[in-house]
Amino acid sequence: MGRYIPASDQERQEMLKSMGLSSIDQLYAAVPAQMRVKELNLPAGLSELEVRQVMEEMAQKNTQFSSIFRGAGAYNHYIPSIVKTVTSKEEFVTAYTPYQAELSQGILQSIFEYQTMICELTGMEVSNASVYDGGSAAAEAVMMCQERKRSKAVVSGAVNPQVLTTIETYCSSRSVPVQVIPAKDGKTDLEAMAAAIDDTTACIYFQQPNFYGQIEDGQGLCQMAHEKGCKAIMGVNPIAMGMLQTPGECGADIAVGEGQPLGMSLAFGGPYLGFMASTQAMMRKLPGRIVGQTTDAKGNRAFVLTLQAREQHIRREKASSNICSNQALCAMTAAVYLAAMGPKGLAECAHQCYNKAHYAQEKLCQIPGVSLVYTGPYFHEFVTTTPVCSQTVTQKLAEKGILGGLPVEEGILWCVTEQNSKAQIDALVEAMKEVCA
Repeated sequence: MGRYIPASDQERQEMLKSMGLSSIDQLYAAVPAQMRVKELNLPAGLSELEVRQVMEEMAQKNTQFSSIFRGAGAYNHYIPSIVKTVTSKEEFVTAYTPYQAELSQGILQSIFEYQTMICELTGMEVSNASVYDGGSAAAEAVMMCQERKRSKAVVSGAVNPQVLTTIETYCSSRSVPVQVIPAKDGKTDLEAMAAAIDDTTACIYFQQPNFYGQIEDGQGLCQMAHEKGCKAIMGVNPIAMGMLQTPGECGADIAVGEGQPLGMSLAFGGPYLGFMASTQAMMRKLPGRIVGQTTDAKGNRAFVLTLQAREQHIRREKASSNICSNQALCAMTAAVYLAAMGPKGLAECAHQCYNKAHYAQEKLCQIPGVSLVYTGPYFHEFVTTTPVCSQTVTQKLAEKGILGGLPVEEGILWCVTEQNSKAQIDALVEAMKEVCA
């Protein structure tokens, strides 16, 4: 089996000759000599068989946990078999992120169906075709709210730290001020949030449920923002929308979130997708693609990319974002998952997460030294203290085949989903009794 050679020496010489050059060194003459790499320390090429053997050896180093109690932004949910049966079809996989989606009515329709379901899920009026992940969705939402006299973003300190970092990165590049309000008792400090909002504030951002699993006063926060003349951005867990108030019901201007729970496996952190939806009034500021429904010359139902004058590939200087594509395959996965689950299935999933999490919390807190840190209502994540170092706890649980919660400053952030059986929860409790003894 030979190595892959992108261009022969003869082909390279022909390309150089066409540019009026005689060597590669001439091609890179503008690059300082000290910056040029003469040789790369790369190993010899391998055959397909050898590469497969190396990859299999590397894969053996991974640990697969059959019992997972960790969330913090990526969640272990059951994926109905129909989801991968549909999305693994060649015509969908090969169009993972289609750069010319207009060429296919099928791709456009799949995006339109996704947008429709996101609007139904969030209670909002319009959705885009998705962005890269939940963090970028939140940051893009902050950018949507920028006005000439209002630019500051006030962010709850109870949001996912990774999302906060992404928001700060986006804002730093555009000189947009960000004020983070420290959490109080695991939730957004309403008084501090209200005091931070001034005449320069463009928006507030909070999560529901928040990073600690606590359920925020969504309506109160949205109302507070509107009374002070700014926009309210609500980051949501899509599964929690099966039983909690939607952003639309809370009065949010923009709803964003990480779509991974909607049929995507954990997959070492990606690829996932960020969903974005807004009110009709904010529609022209939504970044990226929006697919609309129309009729063709024969009067048949048809789909088009619409409102493209807001996009960077047409009016770069006036674009709302530099995002020009979307996570098409992941968005289709979310749509197939939502279609397979239906409203009743999603609600059942949410209630199972809620009930099993509360059962686990009750049993864990019967162990000496383990107690609930935040006493407010929560969905399927909660924080407990531990009588020994949280890192030690999770390490010893891992040795027993259990992926424990995420160590945080306050203790351990646990997560329970519909995937966790009563037997798994009881086994976790027994393991914790040994670890904490």
